[in-house]
Amino acid sequence: MIKGIYRIADTLVEIDSLYQEVHDLCSDYRCDGVPQFIITTMPSDIDYERMKSKEEDLYEGNPIRIFSDSYLETLAVYRKLVEELLSQDILLFHGSAIAVDEEGYLFTAKSGTGKSTHTRLWRKLFKERAVMINDDKPLIKIEENQVIIYGTPWDGKHHISTNINVPLKAICLLERSPHNNIHRLTFTQAFPALLKQCYRPTDIDKMEKTMFLLKELGTKVPLYKLECNTREDAAKVAYEGMQ
Repeated sequence: MIKGIYRIADTLVEIDSLYQEVHDLCSDYRCDGVPQFIITTMPSDIDYERMKSKEEDLYEGNPIRIFSDSYLETLAVYRKLVEELLSQDILLFHGSAIAVDEEGYLFTAKSGTGKSTHTRLWRKLFKERAVMINDDKPLIKIEENQVIIYGTPWDGKHHISTNINVPLKAICLLERSPHNNIHRLTFTQAFPALLKQCYRPTDIDKMEKTMFLLKELGTKVPLYKLECNTREDAAKVAYEGMQ
């Protein structure tokens, strides 16, 4: 086994893997210390990720993608990690997260909607004030008095992320539109989309914990819906609407 210790979402974890790729992926998070838990992968974990990838392609009507075992192992490690992190009140969310003036904004929607395009507009608008947290799969920790969003090594096909954490100021559901408009949502209104975009374990107890954390998240962080185009004004409308 290939071993390494990493600090991810303020949690020390040891990764024991079959391949080197996951350690290269997590290199910016490497640290020393006593791990709080150990993630170990087996060939069966890789086979499971291959099956899940095939199911996703069939569901989306896409050609079946072929991935290396070492890449599939990186997915297996993250799946195991996020299930362990539930015990630390941490959720995985599918979305593009950016910080402006050290406050986090998370944009979430189904794949292909334009989350990465929108946060790119924020970087263009705010320049050095803006820092990408994670462009695909950030982690969110729900604490009693605040919610923190973390960068992670699992950051999408463009590999845009930073090893930082900031308070999460808002979550925004993104929808394409010819015009730019933002409005506040209740948790009930946002819940179906939030549930779809967070990681959902197959274990019943872990799923119950996920639902509890999701409700806590929705009551602690303002929720918005942004209908937008791809012009720079969309970023200005979104930012001002969430202040």
